[in-house]
Amino acid sequence: MIGLISATAAGGAARDRLAATWSSRTRVYEGPVREALERAFAECEQVVCFLATGAVVRLAAPLLRGKDVDPGVVCVDEAGRFAVALLGGHEGGANALAREVGDVLGATPVVTTATDAVDVPGLDTLGLPVEGDVAGVTRAILDGEPVSLDAEWAHPLPALPSNVTPGQARPVVRVTDRVLALGPGEAVLRPGSLTVGVGASKGAPTEEVLGLVEDALRDAGLSPASVAALATVDAKAEEPGIVGAAARLGVPLVTYAADELAGVEVPNPSDAPLAAVGTPSVAEAAALRGGGELLVPKRKSAPEGRAPMATCAIVRRAPRGRLAVVGLGPGARDLLTPRAREELRRASVLVGLDQYVDQIRDLLRPGTKVVESGLGAEEERARTAVAEAQKGQAVALIGSGDAGVYAMASPALAEASDDIDVVGVPGVTAALAAAAILGAPLGHDHVSISLSDLHTPWEVIERRVRAAAEADIIVTFYNPRSRGRDWQLPKALSILAGHREPTTPVGVVRNASRPDESARLSTIGALDPATVDMMTVVTVGNTATRAIAGRMVTPRGYRWQHADPSAQADHQDQADQAEVSR
Repeated sequence: MIGLISATAAGGAARDRLAATWSSRTRVYEGPVREALERAFAECEQVVCFLATGAVVRLAAPLLRGKDVDPGVVCVDEAGRFAVALLGGHEGGANALAREVGDVLGATPVVTTATDAVDVPGLDTLGLPVEGDVAGVTRAILDGEPVSLDAEWAHPLPALPSNVTPGQARPVVRVTDRVLALGPGEAVLRPGSLTVGVGASKGAPTEEVLGLVEDALRDAGLSPASVAALATVDAKAEEPGIVGAAARLGVPLVTYAADELAGVEVPNPSDAPLAAVGTPSVAEAAALRGGGELLVPKRKSAPEGRAPMATCAIVRRAPRGRLAVVGLGPGARDLLTPRAREELRRASVLVGLDQYVDQIRDLLRPGTKVVESGLGAEEERARTAVAEAQKGQAVALIGSGDAGVYAMASPALAEASDDIDVVGVPGVTAALAAAAILGAPLGHDHVSISLSDLHTPWEVIERRVRAAAEADIIVTFYNPRSRGRDWQLPKALSILAGHREPTTPVGVVRNASRPDESARLSTIGALDPATVDMMTVVTVGNTATRAIAGRMVTPRGYRWQHADPSAQADHQDQADQAEVSR
């Protein structure tokens, strides 16, 4: 929850704008400012104060307990010009919050943490728990000193600066789930590499389950910060002791069907769980269900004066590489989605077409490995991206528009196996960008068809065009015409013309959203295919599409649009409901 505090009418107006935008995320604190801030500190993860920074410093100083528990605090001046990350930039999320507040209020985010100022990822921003001399090692990274990276396994970390290289000499960043005695110049990142399988009798206390898990980790020299999940059988999904232990550890509880666990080979099967829940093993089988190395075989709790009620087993799974297939949109920077930006910043390896890499090169972290190639090397790029992910890297494979539409997602996923994690990041397609420029041509059923026969035989393409023509579906043509392929568009238009009037609107958009964007409205009968090239998207309307005030519009088909004007109000509720349903 984000607490919102203001002291004046001007600050209150900006506060209310933020509260209205983030109604489910925020809570307004009224009353005297000092008391409001005290309540917000105690109840919220983050606080936005519409006050002078000096005032907030004085008010917040007595409330500070530690950077790992204090809320992130952002100050916004009463004119709404700046959003200052004042406290808890990384741990409290104030840096990110300042940017979010800036987006809503039109304010300039002010972030002063050293790593952000020089565009170097802080150790506490890498998505993993971090321990040890974090400040000292971070300072060495910032100062350009040689810093070692000692990782037991490759982990999909973001790009690190060039002065961070494999080795063990101090200062050093270690990546391990093992408990280490850390000294000055040593920091350790904790990967989520451990799964703890848990079994419990009905009514087993949380303290017994949790104590067993903690004892097992300690005796094995493993860090609780590397536990990714507790796992058990479906029948125990709501067992309070297991649920409570997962909550106390701050990890999810994963459950499996008994027959799934029964198929897992384990070293210590037992008749007791087989009779109780239908599988000869719960703890070991649940821990091993996703594969991995069994570090701690089944172990029972040891309460005084009664029989044990809990068992656990611990498995290590090597971190998996990560492949993000990222759509960059049609070209304009403001149509690149925030999620795409995040994935570009998260990647240690970027793979893409050279001209697309040039579009976003400035968004990459220093140290990002870039693998770029030219047109025609799509399969090579897909194989390279998958291979880098299989090495344990965080990889971003980029494509224009949406990477799943005539782009890189298909060849990449055809290459990828289940040994890596794959994330799809949608983008604004060329068809949608062109439609927004033309008006509303896609207001009813529509289809996209590529006229390139490099990967699809023309006979198949022609059959699809005929089907769209006969079904009266709006058609957007990708790859409509090139120097060596100039007859397909005229042929496709002639097929559509057999089912639509010559006056049917056709929208032609070249380089949608880019500086040299151009758009024009024509008709099936008048369009000159020679004016179209590979940078163009051609949208052909259906029999209902009209040119209205210079815009291309396909009616949605609401009944009230065809009714007597006096009856339109009676049908407005139907239209509103249809809009909501989408």
